[in-house]
Amino acid sequence: MIVSFSLENWMSFRNQVTFSMVASRERQHGDRVPKLGKYQTRVLPVAAIYGGNASGKTNFFKALSFAKALVVKGTQPDSLIPVEPFRLDAKVADQPSRFGFELLIDEIIYEFSFAVTRKAILEEKLVAITSTSEKVLYHRRDGKPNFDDSLAKDQFLQFAFKGTRDNQLFLTNSVSQKVDNFRPVYDWFKDTLELVAPDSRFEPFEQFLDEGHPLYSTMNEMLPQLDTGIAHLGGEEIPFENIPLPEPLKTKLQEDVKEGMTVRLLTEPINERFVVTRKGGELIAKKLVTYHPKADGTEAKFEIRQESDGSQRVIDLLPAFLELSAQVSKKVYVIDEVDRSLHTLLTRRLLEAYLANCSTETRTQLLLTTHDVLLMDQQLLRRDEMWVAERDATGASNLLSFSEYKDVRYDKDIRKSYLQGRLGGIPRILLGGALTNPCLTEESEGDD
Repeated sequence: MIVSFSLENWMSFRNQVTFSMVASRERQHGDRVPKLGKYQTRVLPVAAIYGGNASGKTNFFKALSFAKALVVKGTQPDSLIPVEPFRLDAKVADQPSRFGFELLIDEIIYEFSFAVTRKAILEEKLVAITSTSEKVLYHRRDGKPNFDDSLAKDQFLQFAFKGTRDNQLFLTNSVSQKVDNFRPVYDWFKDTLELVAPDSRFEPFEQFLDEGHPLYSTMNEMLPQLDTGIAHLGGEEIPFENIPLPEPLKTKLQEDVKEGMTVRLLTEPINERFVVTRKGGELIAKKLVTYHPKADGTEAKFEIRQESDGSQRVIDLLPAFLELSAQVSKKVYVIDEVDRSLHTLLTRRLLEAYLANCSTETRTQLLLTTHDVLLMDQQLLRRDEMWVAERDATGASNLLSFSEYKDVRYDKDIRKSYLQGRLGGIPRILLGGALTNPCLTEESEGDD
């Protein structure tokens, strides 16, 4: 779980901003908030970030995406690090960008932070926190690892550090050198943190072609309930030659796909999805399709590209919500523009289904950005689960939790206050030479 995430000098975020998932003293919906008993704290299962266009919501998402890529994929020798500092202030343009995480992994809290320029990692630190102590596992600074005493005599660790390039995280290189001391943190970025962009496609879709897979039946039970018009998903076997791919790629697949091996293919822009396997020496292809009920009781087959944008979005998002709802899951999903192409009632239904499975013992999390103010409802979300992103007059973004506003009571119509501009995070639109909030009229100015 993410306990907190801080960033500084990244895209529209100039000053340090801290996003905390630690629950406030609020009691509302307390039965679904995970408790970390030995730390005497609670961590929220969900957070929604609102804000106008260009307020910083997607830049927050991109910061997490950058950090994950830097940890998991690393960098090539002599390559520049694709960091994007704040560009509207010459004083900070050449300063390092800073990122910091507090992560709950197997009931241990790790603090992982790093400072980075386009050319080098300037600082990197990993701290393990238990209920009784804090141990700095390593602190990379001035070209030295500064290991904890329990690790300082490990010659292989010293060797791994010496082999770490200036433009590479030591965390990443240590794992590549088969050092397992810090692997839990690396594995969290690799396997636990899932990022879903507005145009992301659900990649392991071959599960929908396997009638024995648990997700197959669950997904097909949910699709009709969400008014997509889809009765179920299925796979249609087609000749490998009919897959719409360039001939060089087909040739490469013929060479690379071995017996029993499975390869997923997504074709753009028509959004068709194929699974290619080799059986008995021959390549076999299956295409993901949908089936709709007909009036006579039979079914009609549709191509995925023939489905509406909303139905395609449901197909891509529903597996994430199903995985989050699994009691054994520890996934952290971050979804940018969760409401894209979805009706507000459908988005709310997905959120309600996830939250209904949250308890004091679960360890999943869902972070999302949205423009859908109808989700801004204290019957659905706590005040500390709702955040607003806002850009100031200098172009710098900030994040604030609604729990920080003293006048936002648990029984208040928070949506109305937000649209009237009292909580920030709405567009400031220039009309007729005056900067106005179109939702704030003379009639509504005096309303509470």
